[in-house]
Amino acid sequence: MTVFKTSMRNFFAHKGRMALSAVAVLLSVAFVCGTLVFTDTMNTTFDKLFATTASDVTVQPKAAKADDTPQNGKPESLPASVVARTEKADGVKSAEGAVGSMNVTVVNSDNKNMGSSTGAPTIAGNWTKNDLRSMEITSGHAPRGPTEVMVDADTADKHNLKMGDELRTIAVTGDFKAKIVGIATFKVTNPGAAVVYFDTATAQRELLGATGRFTQINVTAEQGVTDARLKQNVSATLAGAEGAEGAYKVQTQKEFSDENREGVGEFMNVIKYAMLGFAGIAFLVGIFLIINTFSMLVAQRTREIGLMRAIGSSRKQVNRSVLVEALLLGVVGSVAGVGAGVGIAVGLMKLMSMAGMNLSTADLTVKTATPVVGLVLGIVVTVLAAYLPARRAGKVSPMAALRDAGTPADGKAGWIRGLIGLVLTGSGAAALYLAGTSDTASDGSLMLGAGVVLTLIGFVIIGPLLAGGVVRAISAVLLRAFGPVGRLAERNALRNPRRTGATGAALMIGLALVACLSVVGSSMVASATEELDKSVGTDFIIQGNQRIVPQAQKAIESTPGLEHVTSYKEVEAKLTSPDGKTEDSEMTAADPTYASDLRRETTAGELSAAYGKDAMSVGSGYAKDHGVKVGDTVTVAFKGGRTAELKVAAITDDDVAIDKGALYMSIVTMEKYVPADKIPPNEIMFATAKEGQEKPAYAALKKSLDPYPQYQVRDQSDYKQELKDQIGQLLNMVYGLLALAIIVAVLGVVNTLALSVVERTREIGLMRAIGLSRRQLRRMIRLESVVIALFGALLGLGLGMGWGATAQKLLALEGLKVLEIPWPTIVGVFIASAFVGLFAALVPAFRAGRMNVLNAIATE
Repeated sequence: MTVFKTSMRNFFAHKGRMALSAVAVLLSVAFVCGTLVFTDTMNTTFDKLFATTASDVTVQPKAAKADDTPQNGKPESLPASVVARTEKADGVKSAEGAVGSMNVTVVNSDNKNMGSSTGAPTIAGNWTKNDLRSMEITSGHAPRGPTEVMVDADTADKHNLKMGDELRTIAVTGDFKAKIVGIATFKVTNPGAAVVYFDTATAQRELLGATGRFTQINVTAEQGVTDARLKQNVSATLAGAEGAEGAYKVQTQKEFSDENREGVGEFMNVIKYAMLGFAGIAFLVGIFLIINTFSMLVAQRTREIGLMRAIGSSRKQVNRSVLVEALLLGVVGSVAGVGAGVGIAVGLMKLMSMAGMNLSTADLTVKTATPVVGLVLGIVVTVLAAYLPARRAGKVSPMAALRDAGTPADGKAGWIRGLIGLVLTGSGAAALYLAGTSDTASDGSLMLGAGVVLTLIGFVIIGPLLAGGVVRAISAVLLRAFGPVGRLAERNALRNPRRTGATGAALMIGLALVACLSVVGSSMVASATEELDKSVGTDFIIQGNQRIVPQAQKAIESTPGLEHVTSYKEVEAKLTSPDGKTEDSEMTAADPTYASDLRRETTAGELSAAYGKDAMSVGSGYAKDHGVKVGDTVTVAFKGGRTAELKVAAITDDDVAIDKGALYMSIVTMEKYVPADKIPPNEIMFATAKEGQEKPAYAALKKSLDPYPQYQVRDQSDYKQELKDQIGQLLNMVYGLLALAIIVAVLGVVNTLALSVVERTREIGLMRAIGLSRRQLRRMIRLESVVIALFGALLGLGLGMGWGATAQKLLALEGLKVLEIPWPTIVGVFIASAFVGLFAALVPAFRAGRMNVLNAIATE
């Protein structure tokens, strides 16, 4: 109890100094809990949606996929006779045929896309009784003919649609128009999909290109019949229907929901673990702050601890006293962090809603595990971080009561620590070297990860050793101009190299990641730009978020001023190489002009020959793996088509980033073996203008595609700019997440300065007494802060550039060969670090300037 009382007294005696450490714990725990609540809420939203939209049992064609990406752009379908057969199964109350497709674009009368901007699908189908599970008609009525359509209320609100407005639906089977006669509202949260409904006959004709067919059957069970029993009965009834047994996929409501949730779950896991990774970085930075805080508090209480030891306190009691303080700090910070985490989750939901993804606070999900994880993580990390200072406190002898607080020995970096740091840094550098010289990206990635971890830990450990030289170098450039005040700031920064090293290391971690990602991003853009310049011979690239429908293809091909237009399709197939190995693959079928649109080097044969009759090309990687050479025959079983024996006419060099490993053949060859109704639409198209007509052809091509806003026409400069913008947006998002770690690091600088001011109270009083002005005192503290921040920035940026350069060596194995150091970004971050130091010193410098000189001199 005495230990606890002592800890409580010390904790509240230094509550102001503990506050910044508590904020660091709070932010880290809040980010973890916020991430878990946010992702759990999104999962709840999708779970409710899939559960309400699924019938008791669903029947689909065997080849149907949850993501609805059929090769030919038309959803897989089954005949209407299967509906009648399903109705005869025991336990079936009703069976209803449904039509649905996500391979559509819906535009309004102004030709604006009504789809989501967040990547959520546009879904078109027929209105069925099963839809009443998840929706209700709140205006008008369900569509009754080919000129009528009903939309969901969220899409209507977002795009200001009203009754009587005309919508045009663009599908692979053609375009068709209909007027809005109804608006349906979701009973559960719609995450962002745009939904349009037609009558059954229109949906079949316009979406499937056939009558009397459905994409699925929604089966409702009779009272008392379980979904599992109903599935068995339906499966038995359909055995042998319209072909061989097993032609249809029969799923219970749970199985259907789980399949649909699977794709969403993978996406959510990426978000979840990425955000938790950044939270982990913040925790790592927070550890330095906590270690520094308790180390300085222990040093300042050396005499006090010595007195406690002199009157009978054991080492274990002193140790426990400090750990109990850490426990209190962890509990306070973690409890506040859990509450703040819910707020962060709500903020993220609002942010996603502004971006077009609807999430409702009604679905807010806080699982029991979330606060438990937050509390345990925050408390354990805090107590572990305080262990070393607590252990150091336990070693204070009773004789320390006779000495001044905070001995110089506290700041010395031991030679054992330095040796360990040098070994780890050297090992990490060796791992980075091996990563940069690896022959395969997979092996190199493992070595890169090891190198990053080892060099980071090594730099953290040898930070105090580096502090002396680096701080002196920075001071020689920056502080000497400030005269005696500058020299005082330098000496203060050098007084305790361990503290300076730990404070700088906190900032180093975040800036190292910023520098690494900046180098990788710039190198990717530079490499892709170089390859585009070298390899792409076409003038224009046409693609969008929907495969290019035939009517849009005709518009492209009829554009004036074009020398040629190239089609580019991807078809699924099973390839059997001469060594007898079979594997699933995607083959690229293109017009022969593609050989000039994308200049690919070959290691054997001529690429033009691969576009000949029953010919193909393979990549050098495939050729090496399977021992394929020019003249060999590969057996190709086309999905939905026949099997072909194609002769290898060329082997392309895989030392590229564009179309790496592509298997080329001509569209004529594909059409020979794939039925017309199974031929896929173009994934992308290329167009080359006639000599001297590039500008008018560009304008004409854009005008030709005006009716199809889902497609974009880009020349090479557009394509490069878009690539740069995409990588820039990704990096900005990452920088935003890293800002959390940098904020915690800034708190560490503030805390270090605040505590060091308290530690030097008497010294500051003496300096003021012999003539140092308040302004000079504040300047000294600000300059000390700037030096510490620049020390951390210099280490972080140097380390990060090393990581980035190594990562670029691995990217070179994938064809991205240019190393680009973004010097403006690096220099900008370095300068910004100086301002971070100035900002961090504002409060400590202000408090130091307000000290009473006599009281400060009288301080023990």
